[in-house]
Amino acid sequence: MRKKTDWKVDGRQLLTMLFGSFLLAFTYYHINFQNGLSEGGFVGLALLGKYLFDLPPALSMIVLDVPIFILALFLKGRKFIVNTLVASMAFSVFYELCEQFSPLSMNLGANLPLAALLSGLLTGFGAGLVIRTGGATGGDDILSMMINQWSGIKIGTVFIMMDAVVLMVSLLYLPLKETLFTIMAVLIAGKMITWTVTYGRREVAPRKVAYGMKKKTARA
Repeated sequence: MRKKTDWKVDGRQLLTMLFGSFLLAFTYYHINFQNGLSEGGFVGLALLGKYLFDLPPALSMIVLDVPIFILALFLKGRKFIVNTLVASMAFSVFYELCEQFSPLSMNLGANLPLAALLSGLLTGFGAGLVIRTGGATGGDDILSMMINQWSGIKIGTVFIMMDAVVLMVSLLYLPLKETLFTIMAVLIAGKMITWTVTYGRREVAPRKVAYGMKKKTARA
């Protein structure tokens, strides 16, 4: 009986994922988008689509996520997919609500260092909460988690590495100043994700050992 219900999300996990997703959506719209900052990963691509082609970021995120979700279904299992679907759909809904109905305006264009600091802290904390509860907010998060498991590299470092690709593309459109502060935000977010995911946990995920090294160790 337990195997049939172990994929369900409990109440505390659900609230944590919803809060993390809301925090991400709120920050991406009110701080990143309103102040000209981009973002790495699939969210960065969605924001670039908004800047360049006026594409709705909520829809763009779903289109980018679908192929990765299909892959994760086979590699990560049903419970992870359920958690991720809850978090990603909540993010899309929260972002759309912020974009359509929120009267709040956070114009920090004259103080981009503060905008970058807030963006890094809040997005890192929000993403970390979702990951800590066994889910992800998008396909780029899933890829980062898989790379973390396969390589043993810290989850925040993997996020930074993946975000760097999108930020290089952002240089083609965004001014250098905004891009540099976006990089600052991404670096802070990466550290914040690692801290949020690992806080209070004594166990550290073991580093992956190459197959050839395993054979040599066994022979020794």
